[in-house]
Amino acid sequence: MLFQPALIKQQITRHPIFWLCALVCLMPVINSPVALILGFSLATLGFVPTDIPVASLTKKLLSAAIIGLGFGIQLDVAIEASRSGLGLILASIVLTLLMGVLLTRLFRLDKKTGHLIASGTAICGGSAIAAVSPAIQANSHQTSLALATVFILNSVALFIFPTIGHLLNMSQHEFGMWAAIAIHDTSSVVGAAGAYGDEALITATTLKLARALWIIPLAFLSALLFRGNEKKISVPMFILYYCVAILFAHWLPQFSELYQAIFSLSKRVLVVCLFLIGAGITVQKLRAAGAKPLVLGVLLWFTIGSGSLLAILSGFAGS
Repeated sequence: MLFQPALIKQQITRHPIFWLCALVCLMPVINSPVALILGFSLATLGFVPTDIPVASLTKKLLSAAIIGLGFGIQLDVAIEASRSGLGLILASIVLTLLMGVLLTRLFRLDKKTGHLIASGTAICGGSAIAAVSPAIQANSHQTSLALATVFILNSVALFIFPTIGHLLNMSQHEFGMWAAIAIHDTSSVVGAAGAYGDEALITATTLKLARALWIIPLAFLSALLFRGNEKKISVPMFILYYCVAILFAHWLPQFSELYQAIFSLSKRVLVVCLFLIGAGITVQKLRAAGAKPLVLGVLLWFTIGSGSLLAILSGFAGS
């Protein structure tokens, strides 16, 4: 119903500032960090519509944008990127989950909240939390705490990762690997990598989606550990469609100009997604995260971020 012409016209008329800002984010003059701040500013000032499902819209746009990026990725490059980063992906997931268990006990934090934060840090932020939450029968408060924690760290990563990458003179490939491993949500991964360069974006997107595949076994394992294995686990279908887009571009190379146009448009749509994500951040959510969940999230993030960075720069993660 959201995409009916009459309803769209009504929404634009009622919330012109919000939709104008969203439209501006499609333009090259707005980068990912600026879009995030713009969205948060509108949320703080009360200019974000409450009568439309912004979170649902963001999820759909993000999925479509990621699929579009598949048309700009060469199959052989995708295979090589996944092969070279597989060991680092697996090691980072296992280490993060184990540390999550230990630190949750040390801080005497709620077990389900701690597991959700660790799951989001280990794999892909909000998507992992959304998949694991019903599997362990987490309540809305536990889920919100985990999401708020990841939200804060995602916002920070979007700004500091490109800066660190340039300071360390990281190559496009190295930065793409690091972003895919050490940044939580796909939106922030592609936002940071896109700001660093196209090669970094391709590497980061490929590895991030390979990492996202681990949502499935993690959700099942979590269900068993928390005795909620009767819950149905949903599979993120955009990962499959992303792979189909890569294959389509590989088998029909004669449409390369069209593929590049789709790829370029998808990158701009990703910036709009960052704007919408920022529009969903409120002061209440930030306060609700509290001290212990945030400290847990920071420690896990520092471990996975510094560990993967050392591995990449030392050559252990492949080149």
